This record gives sequence, C-alpha cells and structure tokens, in this order.
Amino acid sequence: MLRGLTGAGMGALSGTEELIRLAGKYGFQSVDVDALPLIEKLGEKEAAWLLEEHGVSIGSIGLSVQWRAGEAEFLKGLQRLPDQAAAARSLGCTRCCTYILPSVDSAPAHFMAIATRRLRQCAAVLGAYGISLGLEFVGPHHLRTHWRHPFIWTMEETLDWVAAIGESNVGLLLDAYHWYTTGLGTDAIRSLRAEQIVHVHINDAPDVPVEQALDNGRLYPGEGIIDLSGFLNALHDIGYRGPVAQEILTAEQPAESPEQLAQRSKAGFDSVFALAGLPY
Repeated sequence: MLRGLTGAGMGALSGTEELIRLAGKYGFQSVDVDALPLIEKLGEKEAAWLLEEHGVSIGSIGLSVQWRAGEAEFLKGLQRLPDQAAAARSLGCTRCCTYILPSVDSAPAHFMAIATRRLRQCAAVLGAYGISLGLEFVGPHHLRTHWRHPFIWTMEETLDWVAAIGESNVGLLLDAYHWYTTGLGTDAIRSLRAEQIVHVHINDAPDVPVEQALDNGRLYPGEGIIDLSGFLNALHDIGYRGPVAQEILTAEQPAESPEQLAQRSKAGFDSVFALAGLPY
C-alpha cells in the first residue's frame, strides 16, 4: 500500500507544491491533489517532473462536478470534467473521489434518481480516461440528522448504489473514520474484493462514545482509538495495494506548521504500520 497525504490536516500550506515537497521529504508516496490547476500553473512536463523529483504520485483527484446542485450547475461542471480527467491521467492518476452526505434536504427518492443518473454520467466520462470513481459513505451520527431526510450512510447501501449506477469503474472510497463510526469491523473489509475499493483514507478518533464522534473531530493516525492495525491488515489481506491517504478534518486549523504536521503524520504512519506488521 502507498502512504498518502491530503491537504486536510496539513495546516497552512502555501499550495500544492509544498504538499508534494513535504510528502516526498517525509516518505509519503502519494498526494491527493487536483491535477489540472497544477498543470495550468507549471505545464505538464514541469508538473510531472515535480512529482518525480519528490518521488510521489497523485493518489486521487476530487470530483469537482456539483452533482448535488441544480441541473445547470451540474452540466457546467460536467463540461469541464474531460479536461480534468485528461490532466489527471497525463500525470498518472487513475482515481477520482466524492463523498455522499448521510442526510439530505431534498425528497430522498427524487434525489437518488437524479444523483444516480449524474454519477453514471461522471463515471462514463472518467472511464474514458481510465479513471475510477470512488464513493465515500459518511458515518458520524450527528450528520445523519443534520438535514431533513436520512440518506445513504452505510457501506452496504453504498455498494448497492454502486451496483445501481452500473458503471464498472465505480467503487468505494473507504475511510477509517466512517468505517469506525458505522460500527464496522475487519470482517466487513474482508468481505470486499480489492477491486471494489478505489481509494482509502486513514485517520483516528477520540476516546468518546462513538455517537459523539464528530466529523471534524478527527485525530492523526495512532493518536486515537480506532483499530487501525486491524483496518490495514484487512486491506492488505484482500490484496488492496493502492493509496492510504491521511485525511484529518478538525474544527480549527492546527497550530503547528506544515513541516511539523508532516513530521507528526510520518510518526503516526510509522506507528500504525509497525503495529500492523506491514512494511513501510
């Protein structure tokens, strides 16, 4: 598996280039960044050289298409998706991810019908460039009632939605925090095939009742109570070898510098991979 970083939990970064530099310096192998802005700023050759110089790849890009919004806004974003996908592919990225909110204000059946069609369209565009689409279920209890109607928030429901979308390049973004807050164990991971997992996020949770674990209350790997050793071992056992990217959402920006946070992140990865008995 590839150690990865996202910008979430890295403090006041000056930009994508700093994230790439810090990732390489502290032994990370991938970063989750949007490829197109990087290419627009540096050019394709310079962007590819920057990644190569620091020994990192792009683990995933985000799905910028507003599939939850109105139709006009969705179509506007869909028009830009081929350029974003082409940019990602030119830099070797084969993953794109988005999240599913566990409750919605819209009538859920109608929202599901529209969202299924839209995500199918997005997946078809991405698939033409050899890119998979990962859907992330979101588990914290407080978000299940934040909007008017309950929606999808379990792994099982998400897998059923993947099947309904019906494109072969759609799968899961499996996040340790959401795995934990939905009460899943390692057997749930071992029930999957590696190819069903597009991307993985890793983080930790505070020692509070699981119902009180807030989405923006995450800790760095190894600093909380999630069984990350079991999480990683289960992924390894089913043959997942893609990125495992740190994503730390907090209510306030960390006080440490990005350099200090990169060191902290490395220590966390070293700890949890060692406990799992996995190479790092």
